[in-house]
Amino acid sequence: MTTIASGTDTLTRDALAVLQPGFTGTSAPSWLLRRLGEGLASVGLFGRNIATPAQVAALTAQLRAERDDVLVAIDEEGGDVTRLEVRTGSSFPGNHALGAVDDTALTEAVAHELGRRLAACGVNLNWAPSADINSNVDNPVIGVRSFGADTSLVARHTAAYVSGLQSAGVAACTKHFPGHGDTAVDSHHAMPRIDAELSVLESRELVPFRAAIEAGTRAVMSAHILVPALDPVHPATLSRRILTGLLREELGYDGLIVTDGMEMQAISATYGIERGSVLAIAAGADAICVGGGLSDEPTVLRLRDALVAAVRSGELPEERLADAAARVRALAAWTASTQPTPSTPSSALSSAGSAAGSDASTDVGLVAARRALKVTRGAHFAPVTEAPYVAAFTPVANIAVGDETPWGVAAELRRLLPGAETGSFTGERAGAEALAAAGSRRVVAVVRDAHRHTWMAEALDILLAARPDTVVVEMGVPQSPPRGALHIATHGAARVCGLAAAEAIAGA
Repeated sequence: MTTIASGTDTLTRDALAVLQPGFTGTSAPSWLLRRLGEGLASVGLFGRNIATPAQVAALTAQLRAERDDVLVAIDEEGGDVTRLEVRTGSSFPGNHALGAVDDTALTEAVAHELGRRLAACGVNLNWAPSADINSNVDNPVIGVRSFGADTSLVARHTAAYVSGLQSAGVAACTKHFPGHGDTAVDSHHAMPRIDAELSVLESRELVPFRAAIEAGTRAVMSAHILVPALDPVHPATLSRRILTGLLREELGYDGLIVTDGMEMQAISATYGIERGSVLAIAAGADAICVGGGLSDEPTVLRLRDALVAAVRSGELPEERLADAAARVRALAAWTASTQPTPSTPSSALSSAGSAAGSDASTDVGLVAARRALKVTRGAHFAPVTEAPYVAAFTPVANIAVGDETPWGVAAELRRLLPGAETGSFTGERAGAEALAAAGSRRVVAVVRDAHRHTWMAEALDILLAARPDTVVVEMGVPQSPPRGALHIATHGAARVCGLAAAEAIAGA
């Protein structure tokens, strides 16, 4: 059983309990183990902590040797946002691909299998799924992380994802409340603002969260966004009107409320992480996520001390901090007592496999990626029978995705068409440079959200004018009309999406 250090008072234990910090390295540092012994109840894992599944299992066992009910959280959405497979790309397509298929049984099966793999590594809280409706197609941070732009579609797949993930014994954390889809600013960099009227928010943004709550989501993550119709002064993470008034009282949610990363500029640049953390707990948040960019002991101590000082000064009611800590421990107790189910539901796998022309043993992630493809043949279509040149037009990845995760079709295509070569291009000369590099070889142009990048669309213009037999693969949100001799929309850039596209290109 967990033993709390005898010299730690209740207030300090509660202040530690509400923190979800990260750390560096692939094993737990001594300071982290020491703080677990003093009351810290959660730890966040990021790509920097991941080497292999066996290593992650050893790491989580190391944490549980110090505290047996520790919450081990991770940002594992699948698709573009993966931590468990940060070096290879995900074995699961993301939300947008699942929404494109629109088979809730498949979504539940994918979430279950992802959860099963997390549970096998000792991870029991997943900061997923994204319940944001991608109503702004120019959104720089959500995009393919959303199931789509249709409210009812997003709601039913959010519920299916929550059910699938939690059936594997891993708590879901539905995000980003009250909805981050109608934004044009990335909250990692600045404060987004949604100016929709209350009636729009109620009929659009809040609907998937209601579905998640009905499905029993164990956690909800707040968004660092300003929504004047709900609170004209405070962003959602710091708003009592939104977290307590709306989420708790109006929507009837009684689970854990987790903040998005407090080091994100929307909070840290305007309030500071210490002040922001105090305001978040006072507003109704229960757990402070910090560690994506700040991952050391001094950060944990600063936040602990800020919370303790706020209670002692009367700014933060002690009972509010105690209630938040109790909710963290309650979720930890649930995860410690929940046994994962043994396998993915056979009916969902069977129907998915038959729809893809595969048997039921086919990996569910690849099945979903294949089913998500939208393939359009153009007037200049001809099969790709020889090794092509793959021109990847590479945008700057948003911070949630990270630029260390590989994406595209080149690696998978080389296995199917040995000798395929590749190059990465960006900027206003991308099209001409790609054309010169390709020489006489057939071109496969790989883009990601071409509708958001003028230079990318211009590069395609140059390629298609000179080489109308070019194959175009869109791995972001497909908005532009299909172009090229063959146009493939993958609805995401996970490894399995690249494999499914490569199969289509090579005719497999």
